Amino acid sequence: MDTPLVLIDHHDGFYTLTINRPEALNALNKGVFDELEAFFKQYMGDFSVKGVIITGAGQKAFVAGADIKEFAALDTAAGSALSKRGQDVFFMMERFHAPVIAAVNGFALGGGCELAMSCHIRVAGQHAKFGQPEVNLGLVPGYGGSQRLIQLIGKGKAIEMLLTADMIGADEALRLGLVTHVVDAGMETAKAMEILQKIATKGPLAVQHSIQLVNAYFDKSVDGFEKEYKDFGKTIGSADSKEGAAAFVEKRKPVFKAQ
Repeated sequence: MDTPLVLIDHHDGFYTLTINRPEALNALNKGVFDELEAFFKQYMGDFSVKGVIITGAGQKAFVAGADIKEFAALDTAAGSALSKRGQDVFFMMERFHAPVIAAVNGFALGGGCELAMSCHIRVAGQHAKFGQPEVNLGLVPGYGGSQRLIQLIGKGKAIEMLLTADMIGADEALRLGLVTHVVDAGMETAKAMEILQKIATKGPLAVQHSIQLVNAYFDKSVDGFEKEYKDFGKTIGSADSKEGAAAFVEKRKPVFKAQ
């Protein structure tokens, strides 16, 4: 039996997905995308899932890029299709109803940086490195990197990274806003789990709508302010909202049921 390219571990509603190609520095290939897509399709909207951590196998890399061996025979049409497929999978992650956290434990380059940026939150180990080195191959990013990098760190630094292919370390990534936490090497997953466990105490419908509202800011087809007042109405009319208010008045912890 073939070894899975994405190892899945779960406990009490928390899932850890480990990209499992350490011999290739966890490079993204068709099989990895297939297994990521299958997971997020299966659990989309399933509130038994409280959160997801994505990390890489081994000590060197989170994901060091796309598998360049798959690029050699691609023409324009096939290349565009490959890029679109990768973007579609990453959109599934970005739009997932529960928080998805990247635990970046090494190199996050090219497609790996794009994978991390598709997660809702990024935690980096002290030795993590980030970059979009596609211009070294005469390419541009294909999995949303040119757009999400600007969203996270701003136009000036994003275009410098895209044009020079320079890597940045964890501390600079924190300063720029590319990651939200830097921890000792080996503690990335533990910190990510700490964050997920805190979020899991909140109203799951409110968490879902908060993710949607942040995504709406960057969706030119959506009026984010309109969506906010509509989503406020949806959440305040929910059973979870009534439970949250009652728990506040009664000075107890709420018991949310995603209803």
